[in-house]
Amino acid sequence: MDKQDSAAAVLNCSGFSFFEGKLKVGKPAVMGVLNVTPDSFSDGGKHLSLGAAVERGLEMVEQGALFIDVGGESTRPGAALVSEEEELLRVLPVIDSLKRQASVLVSVDTSSPVVMQASYDAGVDLINDVRALRRPGAIEVCAKLPVPVCLMHMQGEPESMQNAPTYRNVMEQVIAFLKWRIEECEAGGVSQNRIIVDPGFGFGKSLEHNLSLLKHLKEFELFGAPILVGMSRKTMVGQVLDKTVDQRMIGSLAAAVVAVTNGANIIRVHDVAETVEAIKMTSAVMEAR
Repeated sequence: MDKQDSAAAVLNCSGFSFFEGKLKVGKPAVMGVLNVTPDSFSDGGKHLSLGAAVERGLEMVEQGALFIDVGGESTRPGAALVSEEEELLRVLPVIDSLKRQASVLVSVDTSSPVVMQASYDAGVDLINDVRALRRPGAIEVCAKLPVPVCLMHMQGEPESMQNAPTYRNVMEQVIAFLKWRIEECEAGGVSQNRIIVDPGFGFGKSLEHNLSLLKHLKEFELFGAPILVGMSRKTMVGQVLDKTVDQRMIGSLAAAVVAVTNGANIIRVHDVAETVEAIKMTSAVMEAR
């Protein structure tokens, strides 16, 4: 990846530039969720076999997903850690198969430096880390990999993050955290024009915190980096609508539309086809004269 002038930073992911400075290039992109885990909150256990996982990935590509985000470790509230060996066994065959069978950008949802390197070797196009490269060695590995990195805010760890999360000012503190992580990454050799930011909806936040982040999402444009959001089927939707996980598609679409109007560049979702249509309609209105 070529380094870009910071005044016109272009995040280039396998040849697809979707952000320049603070102006979107093209339409917001949809990232399809593909968890190859037994315990993820929505699709856990559905795609454990290689065949099922690849089939679902290819289906999401057909539905219009630009990215497929492959995860081998659940980060739902209360989730337990898995070994690196198990995580590698889950994600590498899926990444390899998707890259061979489809023209799609594949990201890996991991905090492990070992998994990051192995996934890149398997063809991955983006590193998506809910811990924002805080594990020892993560920055060093990503500094050597010519792919973008998504830094997400999380208060605490998945095992305990939803145990009464508190903030003095959620917007100020999330922004301060991401600023710190960007500075640490730059100091370690990960240039800012390779960074995506994610406020971390549902990761150590109450409903009030999540709604505030969504309402004021545009403030994250101050980083001059693409903004990724993931609210699909999450508890925040269920709390507002009093719906179970499998009944949250409409609420998730509404959240995605609000996110796009407030500056989001990548929307990470389970319901790809519906989200692609919602974003297409939203973009058409936003672009009208």
